[in-house]
Amino acid sequence: MEYRSLGQTDLTVSSICLGSMQFGWTADEALSFNILDSACEAGINFIDTADVYSRWVPGNPGGVAETIIGKWLKQSQVSREKIILATKVRGKMGDLPTDEGLSRQHIQEAVDASLRRLDTDYIDLYQAHSLDENTPIEETLRAMDDLVKQGKVRFIGCSNYPAWRLTEAILTSEFNKLTRYDTLQPHYNLVNRSEFERELADVCRSYGLGVIPYSPLAGGFLTGKYNEDQIEPQSVRSGGVRRRYYNDHGWRVLKAVEKVAKSQQSSASQVALSWLLSDPLITSPIIGPRTLEQLNDNLGAVNLKLSAEEKQILVESSDWRKSER
Repeated sequence: MEYRSLGQTDLTVSSICLGSMQFGWTADEALSFNILDSACEAGINFIDTADVYSRWVPGNPGGVAETIIGKWLKQSQVSREKIILATKVRGKMGDLPTDEGLSRQHIQEAVDASLRRLDTDYIDLYQAHSLDENTPIEETLRAMDDLVKQGKVRFIGCSNYPAWRLTEAILTSEFNKLTRYDTLQPHYNLVNRSEFERELADVCRSYGLGVIPYSPLAGGFLTGKYNEDQIEPQSVRSGGVRRRYYNDHGWRVLKAVEKVAKSQQSSASQVALSWLLSDPLITSPIIGPRTLEQLNDNLGAVNLKLSAEEKQILVESSDWRKSER
C-alpha cells in the first residue's frame, strides 16, 4: 500500500480509501466486518462514510454504516489512532426542518450523533456532503470551526461543491480566520471527467486541497460487467448506470479501458483506478466493494503502473472536450 499526505493537513492516508455506502445496504454487518478487516490487513487506513448511509433503504433510519464502523472499531484489534475516519453531514436524517442541511444547529446535533454511532471521541475529517443554498457559508464554517476548537473534528472538507462555491468557502475562511475546507470529494472517473476537470481541479491545485474522488468505477460501469448488447436486470444501481453511461461516450471509454486491461493482464477496475492514482492531484480514490473479491481486485490497482502510451489511450478516449466541439 502507498501512503500520501491529505492536502495540507497532517493526515497521512492510504492511496485507496474504503467507502462504506454499501454497509447495511448490499453488505450486512458480518460481511462489512470482513471487508473492514481485510482492507485494514491490506494497509488501508482511510475509511469514508456519511450519517445518511443508507437511509434510502426501506426500514433503514440512516446512520447504519456509521454504527457498523463503530462496532468494528470497538471489537477489532486496530488502534483508533491508526485509522483516518471521515464522515459527512448534510443529508436528511429526520422529519423536522432542522434535521438536514448545514446550519449551525444541524451540524452541532449531527456531529454528536455521528460520534455516538462511530463510538469515537473525534472525527479526523468532517465533510459537508453537498452545498446548502439555504445557509450562509460563513455560518457553516463558523460551526465547523467550533467543532475543530472543541476537539470533536480534526479537519474539514466538502463534497459536490461547484468551483465558485468552493472558492467562496476558502476565501471566507481566510478572511474570517476560520478553519477551511482542506479536501474535496468530487464525482470523478474516466467516464465523468468534465465535472471535476473543467474548474474544480484548478481550485484544488491552487489551494492545495486533497482530492478523494467517489465513484471511481462509475457505479460499476468501468468494471466491465456491463455489455452494450446485454440488458442487465433492473435495479436502483443498474438504472442509474444506464441513464448516465449507456451512450457512445461511455462505450468508447469502456472499450479503451478493456484494451489496456488486456495488455496489462489486469482487470478493467484496476486500470480505471490506476489512471486516477497516476495523477499527482488525486490523493485517494474511494472504492465501495460489496464483496471480498471486489476488494482484492481493487487493491491490485496500487501496484499497476500504466505506460505513457496506455495513459494516452485512456485520456483520448475519455476526452470530454471533443464532445463539446
